[in-house]
Amino acid sequence: MLRNLTLFTLTFALFALPAMAADSNCLSCHQDFEEQDGPSHKFIRDIHRSKGLDCVDCHGGDPTLEDMDDVREVKGYRGVPSHAEVPRFCGRCHSDAAYMGQRNPSLPTDQLDKYKTSVHGKLLFGKGDKNTANCISCHSVHDIADSRTPHSTVYATNIPKTCGRCHADEVYMAKYNIPTDQLADYQQSVHGMALLERGDLGAPACNDCHGNHGATPPGFSSISNVCGNCHALQWELFDNSPHKIAYEENDFPMCETCHSNHKILRPSDDMLGITEGSVCLECHAQDDGNHGYETAAAVAESVNKLLVAHLGARALLNDAITKGMMTTDEEFRLKEVESALLETRSMVHAFNIDSVLSRSEAGVAKADSVTANAASLIDEYYFRRRGLVVATVIIAILAIALYVKIRRMAG
Repeated sequence: MLRNLTLFTLTFALFALPAMAADSNCLSCHQDFEEQDGPSHKFIRDIHRSKGLDCVDCHGGDPTLEDMDDVREVKGYRGVPSHAEVPRFCGRCHSDAAYMGQRNPSLPTDQLDKYKTSVHGKLLFGKGDKNTANCISCHSVHDIADSRTPHSTVYATNIPKTCGRCHADEVYMAKYNIPTDQLADYQQSVHGMALLERGDLGAPACNDCHGNHGATPPGFSSISNVCGNCHALQWELFDNSPHKIAYEENDFPMCETCHSNHKILRPSDDMLGITEGSVCLECHAQDDGNHGYETAAAVAESVNKLLVAHLGARALLNDAITKGMMTTDEEFRLKEVESALLETRSMVHAFNIDSVLSRSEAGVAKADSVTANAASLIDEYYFRRRGLVVATVIIAILAIALYVKIRRMAG
């Protein structure tokens, strides 16, 4: 047993130590003069390192050499790429399907091609802009992490901050004439609060709307398609609505016109109708030559009618519940009313009063049923209480009478 262990140790030393020594020629030398946050220290936790790659796989050279001047003379030494060279530098591996198939087959190999189509890529390759984002601007350099790990710069909850490093910098973005309030707006949006405050990884970050390597702002005509990836029902309703044609004719952005883009707030019923603050009034006015104003008023009235019916039914049913009545069936019916309310609000995107009214009236009918049944249960509760009082009085009288009779018989 001891002999086998000794042989194993010697074998490990013969094969592992040269590799460790070769590895340390790059890392140990750089770690001697670099700070703790220097590249050689960061690389220890880099995903490429965990996959078995070493300095030489990116930078070339001979890892067995100790003198840096000798390393630079080795054929294939690449050193530090310039800003413009970075995409192709990374693309040597990440665009090679055969190579990536042996390392990580699930990883796409079209990142470089997509990058060339992006706003960033066009600025870099088309105009030689050295300030535009390249691979390392988003992924970092020597401490690149898997996008599924929370400390990665491209983990879902970190993406807004990563994009914001440039897009929230007024000085940096001044030459591009691009607003820098996107990050602040996103943080206040329904999407931003879901992702950043509640940690909902299903909520969209910047890349979900703008793309990753092929990042580009959606055009006016394609915004609804982008939103429709998640909000499929609303997109389908809008796509068949009269607003679709009107927006196209006037070059209005689809969903963005009513909901904004980065600062998308939670929709409310106050957005509907013809009262102050309604988004409908931004385009429609009374006697403006179409039915938009009247439709907006009718849609808001229809939704509000169902909302009032739902609130009334819920209040009465809660009263029945607190009184201890059997309300299981009515609770299920109330869920149907809530579903009808959601459907009615979604149907708003059809901008057709008949479509909204059909859902609303069906919901109101169910709510009225819940209200009537809840009221009946409450009446039954009070009937039982009155019956209990009467029964208690009768029982008390009988008890007294019995007591008196017993006393007389005893006397």
